[in-house]
Amino acid sequence: MSEERIVVGAFAGAFGVRGEVRLKSFCAEAEDIARYAPLSTEDGREFGPVAVTGQTKGALTARIGGVRTKEEADALKGEALYAPRAVLPSLPDDEFYHADLIGLEVVDTSGTTLGRVRAVMDHGAGDLLEIEGPGLKQSLLLPFTRAAVPTVDLAAGRIVADPPEGLV
Repeated sequence: MSEERIVVGAFAGAFGVRGEVRLKSFCAEAEDIARYAPLSTEDGREFGPVAVTGQTKGALTARIGGVRTKEEADALKGEALYAPRAVLPSLPDDEFYHADLIGLEVVDTSGTTLGRVRAVMDHGAGDLLEIEGPGLKQSLLLPFTRAAVPTVDLAAGRIVADPPEGLV
């Protein structure tokens, strides 16, 4: 939870020839990404303001301060966009930023360590926790549901999991 920045989106390339960009938003409400500007890349370059101009397949279209040409937009394709944690909304007790889950220890209901959260994935049917650990032959993909993950204790840095039968 100490990360100062959270990934809120990514550049997805140019839209048109006048510097407009395609923008993937990872926000619950896609258009909210504009509220968190200025946004920055991993290396600290800042971009803002953000003006959402429309939608295209799988992305928003937007004008972003600092991007003036199609070539500049194309050069940024794939770059993650970060917002300061301080400007993001507080979440209810049962919701979490993905960045807060990555790295947490995962134990089963009997206290046996399964591993650590390597990534949080969303392929459209709900979030999955990718868990890696020394006792696992390959990554474990655990559904991030209340039934499979009854407890997330950010203060203690751990997740208690009750994996579906046959998963582990």
